[in-house]
Amino acid sequence: MLSNDVRPAAVAGMFYPGQPGELTAQVDSLLSSALPVSTTCPKVLIVPHAGYIYSGQVAASAYGLLDNYRGLIERVVLLGPSHQVPLHGMAVPGSRSFETPLGLIPIDEEGVKRVSELKNVVLRDDAHRQEHSLEVQLPFLQRSLDGFTLLPVVVGLCDPGDVAALIESEWGDEKTLLVISTDLSHYLPYGSARTQDQSTAEKILSMRADLRGDQACGCHPLNGMLLAANRRGMKIDALDLRNSGDTAGSRDRVVGYGAFALYEI
Repeated sequence: MLSNDVRPAAVAGMFYPGQPGELTAQVDSLLSSALPVSTTCPKVLIVPHAGYIYSGQVAASAYGLLDNYRGLIERVVLLGPSHQVPLHGMAVPGSRSFETPLGLIPIDEEGVKRVSELKNVVLRDDAHRQEHSLEVQLPFLQRSLDGFTLLPVVVGLCDPGDVAALIESEWGDEKTLLVISTDLSHYLPYGSARTQDQSTAEKILSMRADLRGDQACGCHPLNGMLLAANRRGMKIDALDLRNSGDTAGSRDRVVGYGAFALYEI
């Protein structure tokens, strides 16, 4: 495989361990401490994307729900915000696989072709090259599922309706899992963050598609998902709500994290 066919890991050794053994041990430990496995396979997970020492426990509360379904899910549609490049609309990669220390994940190339024909979707490898919001989800998925193809979408400034249209086009059957990557508030004092994040969580649980960037850094992919979920009458559960002051950081300026699961009914 040609080197430009692979999107190599960009934040291994920073956001999560760079060595396979250490990474496997950390992710497995986080998953083993998660809540009991769901009796129903979630269709959508909403998860944070900070360094594992900060948000890994929160993310694991969602990924832990997949253990009974690791052989069922064969495709993951993953959407997260753009941190590294200015982006209007949504970007899919030209790469044929994404790499982590745990190995290569094949890209759903047919899915990339389909969504590339939608409004405000472009092929831009530069939007993916250094983007951590998608990458940090991959080791969790690799340890939670037996094998899967990946449709990764970086979302910039974008109308919720356009995001919802992409999500609807790739909804698939029970073999497809949708994952939305977002953190919540940023750099507020601990008490203020708890208050704001609780308010944001209530909006998410009400499936309001009008979240702002100061409430959730992944507001654009999240709003699109909530719009689609509301239209479908889905059930949503809150799994965890914490911030970096609860895990591994100072309480002077914290980042908020939430995890949610959505189910078809």
